Amino acid sequence: MTDPFERERLTAGAALSRRGLLRLALLGGGAAALSACGWDGGPLKPLLRGVSRVNDLVGEKVLLSGSRLARQYPLSARTPEDAYPAYMRTRPHAALPVPEVGEWALEVGGLVRKPMRLTRTMLEAMPPVTYTVKHYCVEGWTAIGTWTGVPVASVAALVEPTDEARFLRFDSFDSGYYNGWDLKSAYHPQTILAYAFNDRPLDVAHGFPLRLYAPIKLGYKLTKYLTAMTFTAERPGGYWEDKGYPWLGGI
Repeated sequence: MTDPFERERLTAGAALSRRGLLRLALLGGGAAALSACGWDGGPLKPLLRGVSRVNDLVGEKVLLSGSRLARQYPLSARTPEDAYPAYMRTRPHAALPVPEVGEWALEVGGLVRKPMRLTRTMLEAMPPVTYTVKHYCVEGWTAIGTWTGVPVASVAALVEPTDEARFLRFDSFDSGYYNGWDLKSAYHPQTILAYAFNDRPLDVAHGFPLRLYAPIKLGYKLTKYLTAMTFTAERPGGYWEDKGYPWLGGI
């Protein structure tokens, strides 16, 4: 089987297809498209970031729904695993500080009444959600896979966020990768903390020991290798969002 990280390495330096670049521009905004092409925008950078902010505003006020569900697919539609790309920031990949599952726990805190430290065993004991959905990458490719995990909303109910909490920050052990989410998206019924992929425990390529997943967001919003989930009053940034990618990143 082909190494998924090797596939990511081989494709990362290749030029986007014309179709992929168009999709990137439409879904990710001008700043994201130009960043993917290796140009930071130069004197147009403030304008491009403004375009991304408009995209976020339209997404939040017009398109974002707390109840609209992404389409689910039959198992027969799943992308072969050796063709399902994987991605991480850490280079070389072997340097990723992967913990033993028994030594890992998700720290859930911030503006909450009952901060918790949740192990994989604790998460797997909670009522799960499983779905087979399409994954959308900002670079233009898609893939279908099955994910199982715990709804973020279920974890939120355990820790009891305060009235001041308006956002969530997700941190990882992948070279400082992180994301910020609005609570409406985070509490969507298909937003989960995933611990299984294609009916098997999550492997390192796809985010072991735990990753954020939601078919309502582009791939760069779905943080892998989670270490912390923090409720905040101020909107967090994100690894790619800080470079100009749209903050909502919705489909």
